[in-house]
Amino acid sequence: MANLAVQSKRISIHRIVDLDLFAIPLETIFPDGRIAALNPFAEALADRHVDFAAGKVLLTIQSHLLRFGGKTVLIDTCVGEHKARPLRPEWNQRSATGYLANLAAAGCAPQDIDIVMCTHLHADHVGWNTRLESGRWVPTFPNARYVMSQREIDQRAQEAANSPAANHGSFQDSVLPILNAGLAQVQKPGDRIVDDALIVDLAGHAPGQIGLDVAAGRDAHFLFCGDAIHSPVQVFWPDWSSGFCLDRVQAAQTRRALLRRAADEDLRLVPGHLRGMTMRVAERNGGFIPLLNN
Repeated sequence: MANLAVQSKRISIHRIVDLDLFAIPLETIFPDGRIAALNPFAEALADRHVDFAAGKVLLTIQSHLLRFGGKTVLIDTCVGEHKARPLRPEWNQRSATGYLANLAAAGCAPQDIDIVMCTHLHADHVGWNTRLESGRWVPTFPNARYVMSQREIDQRAQEAANSPAANHGSFQDSVLPILNAGLAQVQKPGDRIVDDALIVDLAGHAPGQIGLDVAAGRDAHFLFCGDAIHSPVQVFWPDWSSGFCLDRVQAAQTRRALLRRAADEDLRLVPGHLRGMTMRVAERNGGFIPLLNN
């Protein structure tokens, strides 16, 4: 599924959906969370973002395709196909997922991608970096620079050296082939990948997580924030860091700063797993509320 999120003279953004519904028990994804704490916000969250009856948080696994500044940019590459992920049956040895067809529906072939930006190197963000060809993992997007942070590369390489099964084995099949092909481009916060598209530091969930701040004109200022925010649940409860965060305290600090900036600057946040297009944030009663664009 490819959904057009935004189109203007300066930018277009499509959601390229890999797994439309990824449901996780609330207390698995947010160990500090309780469903009763969300009841006051049921009107905003029910059905699309939280299954209150089942006690589950509802996410999407997706990429975002940007055409901006004369470049075609793909942010994060989901789960991929033919990859051994036995701890996640819904990810394991997938085939015929339709991901590349979804990309084509947005008018884009793999060779058209100029930049693949990996906000971080978790398995559900790097899977389509590579595809299986004659028994080998080869870059899916052969003409692209794959933007990553050095801290993420170092972290995942060390994990893989300690245990090949770390991070579902994704370093070996989805990151190392990119490094070996010479397609990785290390960039750091403060760098620009194109004019008016700035790398920002979002460390916490992952040690080298980065986001992309894209200023595309009036009412078109976006911040692609990876897993700094998983769900609108965390706008109401910013201190609920995920159980998958390496540093849950830093993740909460990063998220609060992001929410504050979004409210102050009227940013349109684009979390990696949001079941919807974009999200603004407003202050309310000493906290924050999400203004969702579904």
